[in-house]
Amino acid sequence: MVFETTLGDIAATLDADATPCTVNSFVSLAEQGFFDDSPCPRMATSSSFGILQCGDPSGTGSGGPGYSFADELTGEETYEAGTLAMANAGPNTNGSQFFMVFNDSPGLTPDYNVFGTVDPAGLKLLTDAAKEGDDGSHPAGGGVPNAGPIDITAVTIG
Repeated sequence: MVFETTLGDIAATLDADATPCTVNSFVSLAEQGFFDDSPCPRMATSSSFGILQCGDPSGTGSGGPGYSFADELTGEETYEAGTLAMANAGPNTNGSQFFMVFNDSPGLTPDYNVFGTVDPAGLKLLTDAAKEGDDGSHPAGGGVPNAGPIDITAVTIG
């Protein structure tokens, strides 16, 4: 799949074997255009927590698809650079929000469905944007990317 973004194209590989419900939901939303023209309003750029969070078309951090689904966790999840994982508001609250990890993030607990990986070229785009930091406005860490707005213009599955 490819995220077409204002940073450039970010290709990712989905792992339906490990997280079939997550991947099926994500693909369905992408095929419906749910993520098209939506912001990625949160970036965290600390050394132990490096993510870009997307998937809420409202840009508020509280929006979603109108449904949630169960966790698909082993308890062994780790979040190395290149990980694609679901964001959530607690157990079994997965919806549409997700994050792309651009530096190893040992500060994250194993509570987020890992459903794919970002390719090296996409990872470089994220890393370059992260060099400018974030404004620190998000209560759980990070904030608005200092590099300017980062938006998803389209997601293609293929």
